[in-house]
Amino acid sequence: MRALAVVLLLFVFLLGVNGLGEGFKSLGRGLLDSFFAATENPFMGLMVGLLATTLVQSSSVTTSLIVGLVAAPENPLPIANAVPMIMGANIGTTVTNTIVAMGHMGRKEEFRRAFSVATCHDFFNYIAVVLLLPLEMLTGFLQRGATELSSLLTGFSGMEKYDSPIKGLLKAALEPIRDGIGAVFRSDRLAAIALIVLSVMLIFTALMLLVRLLRELMHSRVEIIVSRGLHRSPLYAMLVGILVTALVQSSSITTSLLVPLAGAGLLTLHQAFPITIGANIGTTITALMAALAVSGEHAQAGIVIALVHLLFNVSATLIIFPIKAIRNVPLRAATWLARVAIRSRVWALLYVAVLFYLLPALFAVVNHYLG
Repeated sequence: MRALAVVLLLFVFLLGVNGLGEGFKSLGRGLLDSFFAATENPFMGLMVGLLATTLVQSSSVTTSLIVGLVAAPENPLPIANAVPMIMGANIGTTVTNTIVAMGHMGRKEEFRRAFSVATCHDFFNYIAVVLLLPLEMLTGFLQRGATELSSLLTGFSGMEKYDSPIKGLLKAALEPIRDGIGAVFRSDRLAAIALIVLSVMLIFTALMLLVRLLRELMHSRVEIIVSRGLHRSPLYAMLVGILVTALVQSSSITTSLLVPLAGAGLLTLHQAFPITIGANIGTTITALMAALAVSGEHAQAGIVIALVHLLFNVSATLIIFPIKAIRNVPLRAATWLARVAIRSRVWALLYVAVLFYLLPALFAVVNHYLG
């Protein structure tokens, strides 16, 4: 029954992604252009992705929505605008484990250990964006690399001509939903907005329930896999992070599992770090699933942006982790911040409030008035 529920929730999730695209198609081009004009500024796109992920507490939801928008028939969100949003979502997902670390505030040393493990993920993703966003703006290497890779995938063995039965099922399931909404709303625009809202709710609800169900199914197995990876080589620990995140469809669960272990003194910052990096790569699977389920003339664009997410995390890992001097930067920053936080808990609360909520909101306001 649980396995059947997983399949059903995956179908509902993919149905939401397809419905999102159809909704934006019905909404019309003019309104969409004005709506996404703000994301032409890459820094604004970064903040949109960051803030959206912190609000829904899931990068999987944000990246799936981005894939749906990029792959929509009207193509409301250009790939170039979506790339910084994907990077912002990568940063936003780290807020969950940082909030989990707050639960250890009552005990000083426990809080120091937990907070350092939680924030090393934050610093790694911020450094990745600082290094790769300017490089992407100058060269477009992520978008070009993802485009080339997607061409190879769709061109392999005639896959571009393959008509997936899942796509047919999704189309058939979406039809009565569209008809039902059309019967309730007389206005085409209102019907399109209703379909978009419903699709977002389907994506969010399906992913949240899927994550909860997979966590229940895999809980003991995940703990065994993680505990085995703690005392192995960094590469093995990374693979553990990828595998666990792919199993539970949430990097937040993987990284949040490490926080109490660190607080209890069962693992060190250096042991947790490669698992965290692996979780970054593992979380890209959700967007790839969403991209492979969409159809239409812009379906290729959805695959490209999903691959951008994968290439971004792989590139960040290859740049930061192998070189000790660079690898130590997020570790030292997390250690320093944890020491500051145990002197006054207010600094920890300010760190979360400013970095994940106030900064992106302030940037949006400034961009609005200057724009």
